[in-house]
Amino acid sequence: METMSKEIIIREALDRDRDAIAAVLLDAYSQYAAFLPEAFWLEYKQSILDSVHGDAPSARIIAEADNQIVGSALLFTSSETAYGRPELGIHSPVLRLLAVSTAARGRGIATLLIQEAARRSLASGASKLHLHTSDMMASAIRLYERLGFHRAYETDIKNGDTLVKGFRLDLHRFSSLDVSSTNH
Repeated sequence: METMSKEIIIREALDRDRDAIAAVLLDAYSQYAAFLPEAFWLEYKQSILDSVHGDAPSARIIAEADNQIVGSALLFTSSETAYGRPELGIHSPVLRLLAVSTAARGRGIATLLIQEAARRSLASGASKLHLHTSDMMASAIRLYERLGFHRAYETDIKNGDTLVKGFRLDLHRFSSLDVSSTNH
């Protein structure tokens, strides 16, 4: 299924798109390298690449503009498939590695990717969509809160000294996301 908005196409990634997805993720996430100890950044970078090239995601959603991949989001079925952390007890979709290339920001692409992840989650019968982020990603947190995500403290993760905060979107009570529509 493809969704269009202002020349942005939202679609399922193909296997041949994986290198382009990795490039978008590394472009988007490299801004955080300065906030992290080098060893932690290298581990995080490897984890990003493993997620892109592995088989754990249930969906790989991408945004295209001018025949270029400019955004990506990975959807997982649980905290176990997303993080290898079954003890978090998340048995509904988890959104990970949402990214928009630095050159394509400010066009609503992240919102379109989240909308598609929410639509797919709802279509799969899920009532909630989860994600995790940290304070260094302050602009992302503002976006998630604006779209109706609420803190899910019980799913917080400690990664070294970093608190990785859990957020949850109630898909059944959320209307402004317009998850039922495929024309955005």
